[in-house]
Amino acid sequence: MSGTVIVVSGGMDAGELSGLHVPPARHVVAADSGAATAHELGLHVDHLIGDLDSVSDADHARVVAGGGRIHRYPVAKDATDLELALAFAVRLDPERIVVLAGTGGRLDHLLAGALLLASPAWDGADATRTRVEAWLGRAKITVVRGPRVLTATAPGELVSLVAAGGVARGVSTDGLLYPLRGEDLAPGSSRGVSNEFTRTTATVSVAGGVILAIQPGELGAHLAGEL
Repeated sequence: MSGTVIVVSGGMDAGELSGLHVPPARHVVAADSGAATAHELGLHVDHLIGDLDSVSDADHARVVAGGGRIHRYPVAKDATDLELALAFAVRLDPERIVVLAGTGGRLDHLLAGALLLASPAWDGADATRTRVEAWLGRAKITVVRGPRVLTATAPGELVSLVAAGGVARGVSTDGLLYPLRGEDLAPGSSRGVSNEFTRTTATVSVAGGVILAIQPGELGAHLAGEL
């Protein structure tokens, strides 16, 4: 295991992720028109994956000219281009996967993409192996399987803990305004929504299941009232 793999989703508007700090990566995997966003962010695309029905001829040619590999799939398939790209990234066995995606466009794609991060297909990419994170526009999502340290820009930053794919059991937190102490969170419950950091780091641990820790990039109002 080594390094970071960046996965860039398709379907984003130009400039949607402008200004985002992207960590250095061992590999960059673009899902179809995600190649355009990767190039916009100054990333070299190592692998272009999907049915390639939306990538431009110019971006396709740029990937090829840069020595990137093309992985073409049929248009009629059982997985989205993002799922194919994420599965490929997992096979590279990195320490960390960072998914870059947008929040605009179709609601069904947004929800499917967020839930895809918690898929049981990635159970091997757990807390002792690959860390899976994502940026959906300005919102950061961290997949929590086991213990995970979250980082905020400032105390009071919002974070929501959402169970995905089943009940998350034995959820405990440290460094959040409203602590959880070995509690269960069920999908569809709002129990973990709109918590706040009390410092710039917090720990979330899960005994069983998976949590999506979602940081929308905004400050809450409750911590300030407690001080």
